[in-house]
Amino acid sequence: MTLRQSLDLTGRKAIITGGSRGLGLQIAEALGEMGAQVLLTARKADELDEAVRHLKGLGVDALALPCDMGKPETIPGFAQAAIERLGGRCDILVNNAGAAWGAPAEDHPLDAWMKLVNVNLTGVFVLTQEIGRRSMIPNHYGRVLIVASIAGLRGNPPGSHGTLAYNTTKGGLVNFTRALAGEWGRHGITVNALAPGFFPSKMTRATLASIEERVKANTPLGRIGDDEDLKGAAILFCSNAGKHITGQILAVDGGVTAV
Repeated sequence: MTLRQSLDLTGRKAIITGGSRGLGLQIAEALGEMGAQVLLTARKADELDEAVRHLKGLGVDALALPCDMGKPETIPGFAQAAIERLGGRCDILVNNAGAAWGAPAEDHPLDAWMKLVNVNLTGVFVLTQEIGRRSMIPNHYGRVLIVASIAGLRGNPPGSHGTLAYNTTKGGLVNFTRALAGEWGRHGITVNALAPGFFPSKMTRATLASIEERVKANTPLGRIGDDEDLKGAAILFCSNAGKHITGQILAVDGGVTAV
């Protein structure tokens, strides 16, 4: 197999959560460009429809099926329906959907804490479990890609915004990645995570408005992420080029966590 062939995803079936915009849509573009059929999910059907139109305009075979990852009880039904829409299997699962909340730890609302736990952790667990046992384990093949964050690799510097629940749940995803890789390797399934630094998105827009220049000043490459910066890493982890990589967390942050 040539390197070009090992990166080819033709015939592969992928589900991307939080796929209607931002990082999820960027990863969907990448998987689709390499030949995968992609099924996007998010809460809002109108945003999913717009994303599918966008992807089809790029020549990507795209589908959509709404689901709220913050409501774990709805996920098994979604998983079954998504697998059926993809012709009976899912080869690639990208767990990208997530939520954030900013508040000092001493004032962090409990309902906001529970929201982030449900979306960022429990939803990932339930969907991955369902896709694993319904498709990947029986087929002895799978690529699970989790979008964590550099916030899950460390705490926040003094004086920065308080994001205790976000950091905690993203840190949970980091070890979820390692633990699941250890369990599911025998099934031919790899489990890896991307840990992005700051990328422009709806979730980060307000924060970046006040700290973007400071972030750039503290980043070795002197920039924040753009619309292309996650794509190559995502293809590596989701293709046969990365078949011997599992349980790894790759920071895509311009060098922030290296210094």
